[in-house]
Amino acid sequence: MSNDIESYSLDYYEYYNSSESQATPCNNGNVQAFGQVFLPTFYTMVFIVGFIGNGLVAYVLIKYHHRSNMTDVCLLNLAMSDLLFLFSLPFWAHYAAMNQWIFGNFMCKAVTSFFMLGFYGSVFFMILMTVDRYVVIVHAHASLFSKHHSAKAGMGVACFMWLICLMASLPTMIFSEEKKESNGSTCKPEYPPDTYWRQFGYIELNILGLILPLSVMVFCYSQIIPTLYHMRSQTKHKAIRLIMVLIIVFFVFWTPYNVVTFLFLLHHTGHLQSCEWQQNLGLSMQWVETIAFSHCCLNPIIYAFVGQKFRRLVVKALKQSFPVCFNKCKILSIELSERRSTVHSRSSEISTTKII
Repeated sequence: MSNDIESYSLDYYEYYNSSESQATPCNNGNVQAFGQVFLPTFYTMVFIVGFIGNGLVAYVLIKYHHRSNMTDVCLLNLAMSDLLFLFSLPFWAHYAAMNQWIFGNFMCKAVTSFFMLGFYGSVFFMILMTVDRYVVIVHAHASLFSKHHSAKAGMGVACFMWLICLMASLPTMIFSEEKKESNGSTCKPEYPPDTYWRQFGYIELNILGLILPLSVMVFCYSQIIPTLYHMRSQTKHKAIRLIMVLIIVFFVFWTPYNVVTFLFLLHHTGHLQSCEWQQNLGLSMQWVETIAFSHCCLNPIIYAFVGQKFRRLVVKALKQSFPVCFNKCKILSIELSERRSTVHSRSSEISTTKII
């Protein structure tokens, strides 16, 4: 999404030609050349790896939904958010390679919507997991989600969170459209002139994408961690460890993106107007996007290494889905162990014979 983060919807045209405030247009050809080669390759890799990993997470959690709790509901919706986000990447990859939009106005709005809903879905379900752990651990007796009803209540809360995601994404979804330019078509938000919608988009992204979740998580974990010291429940410790790893990784990967977004806000309010700043911002956005977008591939890896319950469910699901493969693997392992034992016994006989 090497766009002018104007709207977070890959506005390559603005990236490479945002010189309306300059008396002499800036030459951003190096930014464009780099993006046309690097971004399509990167987006394709992220799409393949992320789709396989998050697809597996969604499959396992849906297959064993009868065992789910509030945390599992959040993890499922996190995976769905990542899949929505990933669905937009092949279109952005083509947009970056060709430097023009060929999919029409409907797909421009649809792809931008998937991108925005996926992004805000990841943020809000991280917040929901944190608040749920805070209520369950710090206010256990006053918890709204009992063990019996946690999954059902979680689904209701999840629907409400998706509604909030939709509302947060709505301005960008409405204003995004295909526009015919002299050098081809673009897909970007076309904000009404003399309005503050563009600045609002930057500020909304920084507040909802970084400041709000960081504030909630700092408060909740400042209460959760001391409480855990007085508990002996290993289950709660494991759940907290998984959620904290997910949150730390989220902030490490998305904070640079939010910082560069804030710099774009300064650029569009009359600061950082030199050609050097324009080129640096364009290249910086491509690199921080690289870091941020690869986050889609990491959640399934984190589940696999940190969540023991998830590892067991993955193995069980694969055994049920591919019994022939697992039976063959089991037979091969038995044959290998038998061969090892045979070789070991023969070597023992030879050694004994030599000794005699």
